[in-house]
Amino acid sequence: MLRFIKSLNRNQKRYILLLVDLLLIPVALIFTFGVQAEPLSPGETLNLVLPILPYLLAVGAGLAVGLGVSQIQLNAYEGRALFKTGVFAAYLAGAMAVLGWLFGLGIAVGLSVSFGISFFMFSAISRVVLYQIVTAIYRREIPRRRVLIYGAGTTGTQLATALRSHEEIDPIAFVDDNTALQGVLIAGLPVYTPARIKHIAEEKRISRVLLAIPSLSQPKQAQIASNLQKMGLEVQSLPSFAQLIGEEPLFEKLTPVKPAQFLGRAPVATSLGTDCVSYADRMVLISGAGGSIGSELARQVLTCRPSKLLLYELNELALYSIEMELRPLAEDAGVDLVPILGSVTDPRQVRQVLTQNSVEVVIHAAAYKHVPLVEANPISGLANNVLGTHTLAREAEAAGVERFILISSDKAVRPTSVMGASKRMAELVIQDMAARAVNTVFTMVRFGNVLGSSGSVVPLFQEQISRGGPVTVTHPDVTRYFMTVREAVHLVLRAGAMAEGGEVFVLDMGEKMSIIQLARQVIESSGYSVRDEDSPDGDIEIQITGLRPGEKLYEELTLSGDRLLTAHPKIFCARENRLSEIEVASALRGLREAIASGNQESALAVIDRWIEGRNSLPPRRHG
Repeated sequence: MLRFIKSLNRNQKRYILLLVDLLLIPVALIFTFGVQAEPLSPGETLNLVLPILPYLLAVGAGLAVGLGVSQIQLNAYEGRALFKTGVFAAYLAGAMAVLGWLFGLGIAVGLSVSFGISFFMFSAISRVVLYQIVTAIYRREIPRRRVLIYGAGTTGTQLATALRSHEEIDPIAFVDDNTALQGVLIAGLPVYTPARIKHIAEEKRISRVLLAIPSLSQPKQAQIASNLQKMGLEVQSLPSFAQLIGEEPLFEKLTPVKPAQFLGRAPVATSLGTDCVSYADRMVLISGAGGSIGSELARQVLTCRPSKLLLYELNELALYSIEMELRPLAEDAGVDLVPILGSVTDPRQVRQVLTQNSVEVVIHAAAYKHVPLVEANPISGLANNVLGTHTLAREAEAAGVERFILISSDKAVRPTSVMGASKRMAELVIQDMAARAVNTVFTMVRFGNVLGSSGSVVPLFQEQISRGGPVTVTHPDVTRYFMTVREAVHLVLRAGAMAEGGEVFVLDMGEKMSIIQLARQVIESSGYSVRDEDSPDGDIEIQITGLRPGEKLYEELTLSGDRLLTAHPKIFCARENRLSEIEVASALRGLREAIASGNQESALAVIDRWIEGRNSLPPRRHG
């Protein structure tokens, strides 16, 4: 039967509905005369109206086509369609009265009115019956997915009405938090409390829930969806009204708050001015050029118009991205932009790149910097951060590079993590190189966390908020220093320009920031409220996860606490102890042997021995 229904084209369906209406005309006549005070039998009725019946059928066919009654689809037979049927019935009643008068049948006006009402009733009922028959056939032949609608408001009601004509979806019930709606029927469906969802789903064999609550905040919708998914239910969300009517571009213009807004202080001015002289018309190499710091270094150095800018990067996609961004700018500035795919741990490649391009300035930003990852992979972290720094610095001096700037971290001060220890070891290597170098100025710049960099907390918080939370903080008392990537790079370049050799530059990071307070700021700046004991109805929860391996509650910028003033108010020099040439050579030899043999414990023993603050820590397990 379903195959037959689907085989009918639109014209054939119209002819069927037209035929039904024409058959209903004699049925309505028989009913009209049959309910009179002196009823006529069906045969007597037909004998009475037989002279006018052909004309009445012809008028009916013309009216049905003219008014478009037969063109109305069964699943669209509602208010306007009923009005058309009423007009159709009224015209038929009028036609019966006129024809009866013309043929002298003596049909009373009241009978014509009764006929019109009877025809209207039969025609409307026939559409409803036909629709139910077709729907029953479809339901029997095609399995329909039984769904629960979350939200019994206007949106949910409209959704339920629309789904009644859907071939594959069958709305079963509503759930709603509004207690005034619970227990009543809306659009023919019962409304239940959300607390009964699991029971309802099992009892009524429901596998999908449709969220019809577009006015609810995105985090709360995400929380509801998460809870439903834990029950094994598939969840789909109805778009907002703005999305439905095509006004979404207005919403798309809303962007996450920029990380700089969370500094709590005015950012540092970022005009290099006369310090550009140190980079202008020079061959400049930036290692790790695809990272957050490296790519901003490339942007700012490019504004100084070096003669050649070499982008040294291990990650292919990161290198491709920064090259595509800077290529048109470099062409406009007349700068030769050279992308180099490789690792700073490869001495042959490093030597070739430095000598063939006559590099004059090296800014070394390449490093593995994510504390938990390096903690879990200490061999890789130490090989890249320590041996890679030594390789690049050694080859830079051999190639006659004028200036070498190491990008360091506040995590290098009394490090509890392998990453921090590797950065401190890299500093010791550069300090040793600076003490012995003749033609190359070696220096390093140490600073704290960079807002907005890859893996930093603000983008992480914003991503967690977009998923509906929770926002995770490792400890309620954890604090960090923060700068924007732009101002950090600006000060790095200023410090590199003023370096004379061997300095450990420290940037003024302002006051420490509470991470949990930063999390609250990011949540509130995104337009949501924090859910806690004081605000149980808030949107986003802050969840304490515990300190990760190697993580500290707070960071320091210097070992001694002493900071010497420089020509720039935001740049200081730190007095730091250094190792002798023999000690550095011994540490590097021990690291190389441990890394070559893959001996993790030996590698950690080397840094525990030589890094200040490490040997006082309790033993920790890795791997």
